[in-house]
Amino acid sequence: MQKHNFSAGPSILPRVAIEATAQAVLDFNGSGLSIMEVSHRGKDFEAVMNEARSLVKEVLSVPDGYSVLFLGGGASMQFCMAPFNLLDKKAAYLNTGTWASKALKEAKGFGEVIEVASSKDANFSYIPKNYTVPSDADYFHITTNNTIFGTQLKDDPKVDVPLVADMSSDIFSRPVDVSRYSVIYAGAQKNMSCAGVTLVIVKEDALGKPNRHIPSMLDYRVHIKEGSMYNTPPVLPVYTALQTLKWVKANGGVTGMQKINQAKAAILYDEIERNKLFKGTAAVEDRSLMNICFVMADGYQDLEAEFLKFAQSQGMVGIKGHRSVGGFRASTYNAMPAASVQALVDCMKDFETQK
Repeated sequence: MQKHNFSAGPSILPRVAIEATAQAVLDFNGSGLSIMEVSHRGKDFEAVMNEARSLVKEVLSVPDGYSVLFLGGGASMQFCMAPFNLLDKKAAYLNTGTWASKALKEAKGFGEVIEVASSKDANFSYIPKNYTVPSDADYFHITTNNTIFGTQLKDDPKVDVPLVADMSSDIFSRPVDVSRYSVIYAGAQKNMSCAGVTLVIVKEDALGKPNRHIPSMLDYRVHIKEGSMYNTPPVLPVYTALQTLKWVKANGGVTGMQKINQAKAAILYDEIERNKLFKGTAAVEDRSLMNICFVMADGYQDLEAEFLKFAQSQGMVGIKGHRSVGGFRASTYNAMPAASVQALVDCMKDFETQK
């Protein structure tokens, strides 16, 4: 039976990236050695790192004055690393879900933190609007896509202070005006690579302002100077990220990805609205193209476990919703084929005919 992987992360990857990585694990560049056992400072892997950084800049049109880093620690490490490097006195945060809340909590250890707005009052089912960012904030932090609650910022905010963004679950899924940001970070395991590497895009002149000691491993300037080689980088995930970036470029870049993702999401959202058994959980104007959350409609809640079992029997993997929301979550990242989304829709239709 064909499996359709809707897992939220670690999640689906392009098949070509998986196959290229598998080959490199067995024999990297015809060296007779696995990529897992070659020197990260050897010319073959240095070429991988350099090409990966170059492709990030090309695919996202990163302007001059920015550095691209591949670091360890996941996006959760960036919750403290960003304020360590940027927060002098005050930071502003938009609270749109679990990960935004965790980022805000970590920042409080480095200075005053202002929560400019929150959607917690409605279980993070919408993106707050019409908030004010303090003009004296050292930076404003956003989480562009909320994997648990299925909401997404569709545009790059225009603010008068440095902008920091966690783009872990929608990086490379749409065009981004990088020039509006001082720091963009993204854990790899949702839309870029296997777990173990974190992408950071940092504006160089935004650094060095807080008057504090920053440990070398947490100092962006150290990693910029050392070309992401201050310590041994996560070589395998970097290699997989490179293969994924090549695939993104070959399929129209981030503009192509956005069109494909919009079409895929429309297939599933249309069925959620049509099918009497289901309803969406996110505000329509803020619905994510990456994580589509839905529950059983009123009067059909007792069918939740039955539908989950039925869907799993049809090859649907990872659609159980997060405990914070319940119901179901279909993660339709870049690598998710439209055919798999259609298979889930067909599954929903088949279940409806049985009830």
